[in-house]
Amino acid sequence: METRNNTFLSGITILDLADEKACFCTKLLADFGARVIKIERPGGDPSRKIGPFLNDNPAQSLSFYYNNINKHGITLDIEKDEGREIFLKLVAKTDGVVETFPTGFLEKLGLGFNDLIQINSKLILVSVTGFGQTGPKKDFKSSDLVASAFGGQMAASGSPSSTPLKPYGEQSYFSASLYAAIAVLLAVRKRNQTGRGEHIDISLQETVASTLEHVMVQYFYEHVVPKRQGSTNWNNAFCILPCKNGFIQLSLFQQWDTLVEWMAGEGMAGDLTEEKWLDEAYRNKNREHIIKVMEQWTRSHTTDELFETGQLMRFPWAPVHSPGQVAHSPHLKDRGFFIDSEESKTGKKIKYPGLPCKFSTVSSGQFKSVPNAGEDNELIYQDELGLTKDVLKTLADKKVI
Repeated sequence: METRNNTFLSGITILDLADEKACFCTKLLADFGARVIKIERPGGDPSRKIGPFLNDNPAQSLSFYYNNINKHGITLDIEKDEGREIFLKLVAKTDGVVETFPTGFLEKLGLGFNDLIQINSKLILVSVTGFGQTGPKKDFKSSDLVASAFGGQMAASGSPSSTPLKPYGEQSYFSASLYAAIAVLLAVRKRNQTGRGEHIDISLQETVASTLEHVMVQYFYEHVVPKRQGSTNWNNAFCILPCKNGFIQLSLFQQWDTLVEWMAGEGMAGDLTEEKWLDEAYRNKNREHIIKVMEQWTRSHTTDELFETGQLMRFPWAPVHSPGQVAHSPHLKDRGFFIDSEESKTGKKIKYPGLPCKFSTVSSGQFKSVPNAGEDNELIYQDELGLTKDVLKTLADKKVI
């Protein structure tokens, strides 16, 4: 692993006991320079079997690769006595632990926060669960689907004429991971001032509810439950319309005179040039008619035509790009957003999204390929904890590591 002294989190070590609910948190910390040690069960973590897979090989999870790049990897069974002893030795030398076990699981093993701070009073423990460490539903099972439904996100997504729709991807996991990473940084800052550790309790349900922006605001202050609006923005300011070669997101009422003049110049403004449409209230009341007229116009153009010309006119428009178009974006290529990392098993270069933040004086980026299960056992256990090769072999035979 390259020397990473010129990074924000150099000198910080994190033990990663997280599954897919928070492995993106530890990935971010690793990308920012922390030394993250991924702890898997002997034989490998179940998340290695989550698709999609490289070349349809179930042993090569692209999801696992993405979330665990830049990390060291060891195997350890903390449910066994010898495993717990080793884990406590690691805790004594670390700054933080990120875990996603069911509420109370670590306490039953004697590894709860109150136990761990007896070993390391400065330890930061992050616990990410479906409903948090307290409350009547703290022991309920959860998943991204459960969090999306129970957190209010699903009810606000989809078409008004259909059932609620879950947004693409595991958004609750990524939201929880972002909050967790920020919380770790704040806890490190606080620890530098007080010398004390912190237990950070993160609920998937709460991370979803916290990102509902207008939905909760409207409910609390206007006592209104927003309806699903399909491809139309919540305040009706934007919508998505078809073009010759795809779809474009555009504003409906911004710079109305300029928009109508543009459409009229092509003979496609219909009755929108009539004086009644100058009344904003009238436009809002009859927006479905506006959308119908604009759709006939957008279908006569390509997405790039409307995007480029609209931007020149200061319209905040954009094509709805597919993942393939994003991956081959000349703009992102120019900024060096996507990076290549060598996969350790095959030596094949795999392209990953990089960090969406660039610093003028601090280095960032990928430095280490995804570890194989137990790849760094010798480095961590022998070189750093002082265990002998014979001890490691005995532990491996017992499936402790």
